[in-house]
Amino acid sequence: MTRIAFIGLGNMGGGMAARLVGAGHEVIAYDLSAEALARAAGRGCTPAASVREAVAGAEAVITMLPAGPQVRAVYEGEILGQAPAGALLIDASTIDVETARAVAEKAAAAGYVFADAPVSGGTAGAEAGTLAFMVGCDEDCFAAIEALLAPMARAVLRAGDHGAGQAAKICNNMLLGISMIGTCEAFALAERLGLEPDKFFEIASKSSGQCWSLTSYSPWPGLVETAPSNRDYSGGFAVAMMLKDLKLAQAAAASNGASTPLGAQAEALYALWDRLGNGGRDFSSMLQFLRGGA
Repeated sequence: MTRIAFIGLGNMGGGMAARLVGAGHEVIAYDLSAEALARAAGRGCTPAASVREAVAGAEAVITMLPAGPQVRAVYEGEILGQAPAGALLIDASTIDVETARAVAEKAAAAGYVFADAPVSGGTAGAEAGTLAFMVGCDEDCFAAIEALLAPMARAVLRAGDHGAGQAAKICNNMLLGISMIGTCEAFALAERLGLEPDKFFEIASKSSGQCWSLTSYSPWPGLVETAPSNRDYSGGFAVAMMLKDLKLAQAAAASNGASTPLGAQAEALYALWDRLGNGGRDFSSMLQFLRGGA
């Protein structure tokens, strides 16, 4: 049994922490939200009154935070120098590459092993323990990181050195955002052409248009049982979070001289859907916009 401090118990973090408890670890949890902390306690975590209290005595620390500024503030102000020397530190947030590398450098200087390990798989994956972790870390540290993340994962993949996990996540989610828009456009056009959505799904899923957004996460209700489209697009991966990741991708593209025209268009579409009041809905709700439901 490992004593793990888990910081950040939102839609993703709560399920992830519960999987660690289920694997027999002692999880000391903290979140700014009293409600989230109470839910975690109900699932076997031990609540802490602060980040510093959570990390005291921890053998490992896992953070799941909203953005780069929060990650930097929590690590520099409340984890480094407070967690025991030599503790394994893993940030599973999705943030910019530069911040991940800066925190890794400070952690190493303070005597810690650090990894950036953003995830793919959404809330369903967090609950089921089927997330994919994209890890940026020193190669000789990966085995220990992989073992700690295993109860939450279907795959733990080392992308490269520090920051590479974030690079992989940003590129992956740009592809996902673009793919979902294409899938939604195809359903909307099929409808206008009089093609039944279930028939289009059957054909496209066995043809060259097949993709994850279609067959695992269909935006059209009633076709994939576990998809958020069956719950009026509640839960899942929020429009606001997809927009955040697309903004990270565009910032990275701009700073590195990469051309990503479809990524830029995807960002614009999700930004519009967000401004229309849909930021908290699953990103596959883009189908409603493209069907004229704005």
